[in-house]
Amino acid sequence: MDYFQIFSIIGSVVLFGLIINFIRLGILKEKYSVLWIACSLAILVLSVKKEILDYIAAFLGVAYPPSLLFLVAFMFVLLIILHFSVVISIFHEKNKILAQEITLLKNALREAGIKVNGEGRDEK
Repeated sequence: MDYFQIFSIIGSVVLFGLIINFIRLGILKEKYSVLWIACSLAILVLSVKKEILDYIAAFLGVAYPPSLLFLVAFMFVLLIILHFSVVISIFHEKNKILAQEITLLKNALREAGIKVNGEGRDEK
């Protein structure tokens, strides 16, 4: 077992442990952790079973199999970035709709004769 393989195994186990800890602490929601868990497990499997990594590298024509491990990790990171971009886009649209609805509610309150201050609290 060479240093690169040991480093890869330790790195993927640490990443998996961090993800699980973040979920446990409530810092990371389960629905956003799926890709991170898949990434750490894929890297772990490819690190432990070097034969699988060598076979896939030979099949794809990659001369140095450990570089394939970085390619797999990079592809997962791209998927995670794409996933978060979609989530941000959805939240942006929902935020815009909420701001419009709040404005409509404030206008309805003003028309009903209720004063509304700038912080969203109403004064009678």
